[in-house]
Parts: sequence; structure tokens; C-alpha cells
Amino acid sequence: MRILLFVFLNIQNLLVHGKPIIVHTIEVFQYHKEIDGIIVACIEDWIPYMEDMKYRYRLDKIGKIVPGGPTGQLSIYNGVKAASELYGTEDNIVLIHDGVRPLIDENVIHENILGVKQYGSAITCAPAQETFVVIDDKDDIVQVEERKYSRLAKAPESFWLSELLAVEEQAIRDGHTEMIDSCTLMRAYGRKMHIVDCSYENLKVTTPNDFYTFRALYDAKENRQLL
Repeated sequence: MRILLFVFLNIQNLLVHGKPIIVHTIEVFQYHKEIDGIIVACIEDWIPYMEDMKYRYRLDKIGKIVPGGPTGQLSIYNGVKAASELYGTEDNIVLIHDGVRPLIDENVIHENILGVKQYGSAITCAPAQETFVVIDDKDDIVQVEERKYSRLAKAPESFWLSELLAVEEQAIRDGHTEMIDSCTLMRAYGRKMHIVDCSYENLKVTTPNDFYTFRALYDAKENRQLL
């Protein structure tokens, strides 16, 4: 069984072709044959909205909608914990994805599942299109990274459910509750991360420019299907 966990603290209810961005995102996983269940973690006040979206768009793979926590890490924990209670942890894979990252494709989902089976983890990344530099507290450049070895971390981030849950609970016991993402958390606890490449188009819709880009790419995709 594969379990998909969506984690998002702010729901984008902007419409593209009459449908909220979060629904565009969930539908990719809803119709993916390797995804068996979906857990949604969101701000508690938005749970009724998500329940309505689940019913209106027949998102029947959503097994549970849970309130997020005070940090992104604790929101992920709430979702992972709910997944373990609903589906169990034995041989289950969890894909953690942003609700506002709708341009994920079926192959990247498949490669994430394979990555966990083969390497124990899969972190979706896009090749860097520009050069990364590392700076110090005085804004001086201290390191220039070679572009061929640089990646932009995106989503999903995928793991064995049992292992991610164990590390989350250990981190909470240790007082670490503000890790920026699960990749950072797992690395901090000594786990080796394997990458899965994706296109640069796998963007997170958080700004007006992101929204206009998503709408343009979505329209282009629809036009290709018509042709």
C-alpha cells in the first residue's frame, strides 16, 4: 500500500478553469493507480472547506483530514500519525507533498515510490538553472557551488512510513519541532537521502507570478491534449 500525505498550512482557493488549485493537486494522486490513500493536514478552520472539496470533486481516496500543528514539522507529524493509525505502518510508503504544487506528474510519483523501495527515500529535485552561492553573516560569498551538482529541492519527499514516524517522534522527544522539511529532519538524524529528478515546472504556487505561470502551463498542457 502507498499513502499520500498532503501538508499545507495555507490553502490556495484561487480557481483555474473553475477548480481550486488544491483540487488540481489532489486529483493527480486521486487518479494515480499506485496511490491507495490520502491524508490531508491543514489549518483547523479550513477542515470544513476541505470536507466540501472532498465531496464536491469525489476525492474518495482522502481517508482523513486532520488539523495541522503550530509548525510545518508538527503538521507533517499529525498527518503521518493519522496515516499510521488509519492504514498501519508495515510496508507502507508515504509521499509528502504540498497542496499548492499542482504540476506534479504521474511518472515522478512512480519514481518516488521506486526510490523508497530501492534506497529507502526519495527527494524530488529539479536541476539548478542558475549558480548557487553560499554567504556568511556579513553577506560575503564564502563558497560557489558547481551548477552540475546543485539541485532545487521540491516535492514529494518520500519515505517508509514507519521510519519517518519513528524519526518524527524522536525529534519531538529531543525538542526539535521546527525542521523546515522532512528531508532536513531525516538528514539531521543520519538518514541518507536519494534524489528523484523532476522538471523545473514542478513549482509551488505561493506568489502571483507562480499563479500566472501555473495557469499558462496548465493551458498549454490542455492544448497539447486537444491537439
